[in-house]
Amino acid sequence: MKAYRIRAGAGIGALESFERASAPLSGDQVRVRVRAVSLNYRDLMVAGGSYPVPSDAPLVPGSDAVGEIVEIGPQVGRWKVGDRVATSFFPHWHDGAPTPHATRDAFGGGAEGVLSEELVTGERSLFAVPAHLSDAEAATLTCAGVTAWNALFVESRLAPGASVLLLGTGGVSIWGLQLAKAAGLQAFVTSSSDDKLVRAKALGADATINYRSQPEWQRDVLELTGGRGVDAVLEVGGKGTLQRSIDAATMGGTIAVIGGVSGFAGEFDPFSVIAGAKRLAGIYVGSRTMGEDLSRFVGVNKIVPAVDRVFAFDQANEAYAYLRDGAHFGKVVIAV
Repeated sequence: MKAYRIRAGAGIGALESFERASAPLSGDQVRVRVRAVSLNYRDLMVAGGSYPVPSDAPLVPGSDAVGEIVEIGPQVGRWKVGDRVATSFFPHWHDGAPTPHATRDAFGGGAEGVLSEELVTGERSLFAVPAHLSDAEAATLTCAGVTAWNALFVESRLAPGASVLLLGTGGVSIWGLQLAKAAGLQAFVTSSSDDKLVRAKALGADATINYRSQPEWQRDVLELTGGRGVDAVLEVGGKGTLQRSIDAATMGGTIAVIGGVSGFAGEFDPFSVIAGAKRLAGIYVGSRTMGEDLSRFVGVNKIVPAVDRVFAFDQANEAYAYLRDGAHFGKVVIAV
């Protein structure tokens, strides 16, 4: 079968296809015929060497796959041949709070990933996907979808009528927008592109802010909320945005720290957190149970995630470059 591999830190130009033998099944494992793989910013970090991996050896990248189960081991009880499933980002974090043990061996980082025609994994590392989603759409659930779900409803514990600020129009932020509106939340979106803000409005954003023309966008958020601030911020910017996200949150609000597009260094004013009784919550994707909850919610509400572009399997290098260039709205997917 065909797969891709890359050496961490070698750059996206080092991503290469290769032939590998099909792995045998153990008792509780399943074989999945992969149909689509969704890319994440983390995949660029692995390629660039800014994401920690345990070995210098080339690895199969990618964490987000959807496919069909084509074979099951003799001890498998959760699935049958023909079931349509998605990978859980952490194959061993099934439920409860994260622990170092549960979050070990993440697909495409701590262990071999999913950018392959076939995947062999434990039966407990998968969850069912909504029937109304295409393969490309369903492949976006694993990381971006679960991360947004965790940030909004697990860590921030938002209820209908609450407000959220979503930074940018990448995968997590647009998933967050779609989930927020389906749950009855007020949602504000920032972007440097007016065209992307128009698209965010079409998905239900209550207000949008161009952070290029409005560099002090936290003031706009306060104005939009009558000086109160938002109940939660999905903070994906990092160095260049964290303090503004803190300032945009209401007293007692949550800043869900998800990524660092502008870098992971930087300073913030601790007093603004203390005096505002605000909470910084690190979001490390989520558990399989969160994936299952997300999948049910998406199925009931018939949410269709925003997929910007789907690349063919032999265009994986082009897909990486497209994601790196940052012109996407929503998710970038590779069909397998």
